[in-house]
Amino acid sequence: MTLKEIDNLVKESGFASIGFLDEDGNPSIRRVFSTWHKGLGTHLISTNTSSQHVQALLKNNRACLYFDNCQTFQGVCFTGTVIVHFDHEHKALLWNEGDEKYYPNGVDDEDYCVLEFRADHGRYYRYDGIGDISAKELAEYDKETEFINYAQK
Repeated sequence: MTLKEIDNLVKESGFASIGFLDEDGNPSIRRVFSTWHKGLGTHLISTNTSSQHVQALLKNNRACLYFDNCQTFQGVCFTGTVIVHFDHEHKALLWNEGDEKYYPNGVDDEDYCVLEFRADHGRYYRYDGIGDISAKELAEYDKETEFINYAQK
C-alpha cells in the first residue's frame, strides 16, 4: 500500500480501535469515533474523562490506533503516545451540536476530554502485502498538514 492509500483508508474509516494497557497491565481495546486527522501521524478523539481508557492513558500514554476496512481486507496499526487534553480549545474544536446529551455541562464539561494520538511508526496490511511505516516516512508525509475533520467533508 502506498502512504496515500493508507491515508484514504484512515479518512474513510470514521472509527478506530485504540489499544492500551489497563491499570493491572492487561491489554485492552476500545472502539472510538475518529475523524480528525493531521496526515497519518496525528489523530484527535473526543471521549469521556471518566472512561477506563482515559484513566489508563493518564498513567501510561503508550497506545496503538488501528484503522481498518473489513470489506476490502486492509488495515493499518499505528503505535505511539497519547496526550489527554482538558483545555477549552481542543474540546471546542471537536464539539458537535448534540454532544450536550453526553456532556450536559457543555464544551467545558469535566467528563469531556480530547485524546491526541501521535504515531511514531506503523504497520499496514492488505490482500497484496504487509509493510512498515517509519517515523521518518510519517514526518515527511505529514509535513505542512493541518487538522481536518473528515466527517464534514
